[in-house]
Amino acid sequence: MNSNILIVDDDTELTDLITQYLTPEGFNISAAHDGESGIKKALNQTFDVIILDVMLPKRNGFEVLKLIRQHLDTPVLMLTARGDDIDRIVGLEIGADDYLAKPCNPRELVARLRAILRRTQKAPVHRPVLEHDNIKVDCAKRIVTLDDKPLELTNTEFNILEMLMKSPGQAFSKEELTEYALGRKYTAYDRSIDVHISNLRNKLGNNAAGEELVKTIRGFGYLFNA
Repeated sequence: MNSNILIVDDDTELTDLITQYLTPEGFNISAAHDGESGIKKALNQTFDVIILDVMLPKRNGFEVLKLIRQHLDTPVLMLTARGDDIDRIVGLEIGADDYLAKPCNPRELVARLRAILRRTQKAPVHRPVLEHDNIKVDCAKRIVTLDDKPLELTNTEFNILEMLMKSPGQAFSKEELTEYALGRKYTAYDRSIDVHISNLRNKLGNNAAGEELVKTIRGFGYLFNA
């Protein structure tokens, strides 16, 4: 079954090239070339992944992502200028699932898209309900509640919380978290997991003892501090 991909990028030549490369790989491609039309398509059609450029006319990629996240949890892969760490970090903080620097290698783009799809579409084998303190995670339905109220998480944030809560008190390395939550290898100087953890902490708050629920293990990774 083909996957439906929305590309929001004002570079029509690049969009055409990506479309030509992705179509034979089993992707159905739709395109929008400015922020406003990208929002309309994202909210009114069903997509498996959205590829979103930062620099867009009418509304930039960050504005588009904010509006999408108010209504949808569709995975978003952001395209950022090569070497621009600020754009990548801001995108992750707003709710992007992953990022890729432009100009991108088409084979890497395919690999990133397939990794995202594996995370979001794989059939569950045993998906329990996890409960610790005031947090409840329904792994089958991918629903999180905090104090019995729905908590909005991105797909990546959910994956991180699920992994940590399955083994409370056990430390996981950044390498393990990156492979599970993002579906790719961890690389040196990659701050993606750190940013997603920061977002997750802000949404979860502290435990009953007033401590952060996601604890940093310096020089290694993170654990769930139940």
